[in-house]
Amino acid sequence: MPEGDTLVRAAAGLRPYLVGRTVTAASARQPGPQVGRVVGATVTGVEAMGKNLLIRFDNGLELRTHLRMLGSWHRYRPGERWRRAPSRARLVIEVPGSVAVCFDAPVVELFEQRTEALHPSLSRLGPDLLKEPVDVDEAVRRLRDPSRADMPIAVALLDQRALAGIGNEVKNEILWQARRSPFGPVRDLDDEGLRELVELARE
Repeated sequence: MPEGDTLVRAAAGLRPYLVGRTVTAASARQPGPQVGRVVGATVTGVEAMGKNLLIRFDNGLELRTHLRMLGSWHRYRPGERWRRAPSRARLVIEVPGSVAVCFDAPVVELFEQRTEALHPSLSRLGPDLLKEPVDVDEAVRRLRDPSRADMPIAVALLDQRALAGIGNEVKNEILWQARRSPFGPVRDLDDEGLRELVELARE
């Protein structure tokens, strides 16, 4: 599964080519969201939230993609040959001068921005370690939740409800740096031990 920093880079790569531009065409593999509703709207933001990429529009709608293991975002010039087969495209957004294509993402959804705070996935995300300021205390509190006491620390670090953005690569690296067994339960770490792991992940 991509790390949070992968999504941050994807958002940064798309933002200059989408934000402030009007959508001239949009399509999604069916069954899927009716993305034709964003045609004629202007892109107001492209943001990574944990392992989600969010695209917001001035008509109040928002697109969310989650890449899981195989998904990726590409940007092309109009008419440029895609590096992957068109049959793998889950979402295509066209604006003047650019075509943004999301390949192989298992999650593509369209919803109203005003409902983001109630979204069943987004609303439960823990602190995003790639967004400043990071609430380290809240991340430690969530890791310390009784429901995670017997959970192996390696599993708890990947729980996006505790802290958002960590994937396997970062999890392995920080546990190695901290000399912690991935199989040890969360309850075996004190708050300073958990804080150390969160701070290492931020780096």
